[in-house]
Amino acid sequence: MTRTTIMLPTSLKSRAARQARNEGISLGELIRDSVEKRLAAKQTVRQEDPLFADDETFKDDWPADVSENHDKYLLKLLEKQHAPGRSRVRRRKTQ
Repeated sequence: MTRTTIMLPTSLKSRAARQARNEGISLGELIRDSVEKRLAAKQTVRQEDPLFADDETFKDDWPADVSENHDKYLLKLLEKQHAPGRSRVRRRKTQ
């Protein structure tokens, strides 16, 4: 474990210290627990994002430039889906 110094507003530190006392844990444990939960929640959100859930486009690591060149990656996927020898989805004519 490494020692880290953080700056907290007085009222936040007081509330956190009171919460830690009520739970019977140290202030450090309360802070570590809170950071861990926050990071786990952020990771869960990313995993549920439909963009990253698209296994067809992103089978392995995601390209570093996906936000900049997303159209290029989508076009590549469409070209792959409509390559010769693959069955195409037929569109219904609208009346």
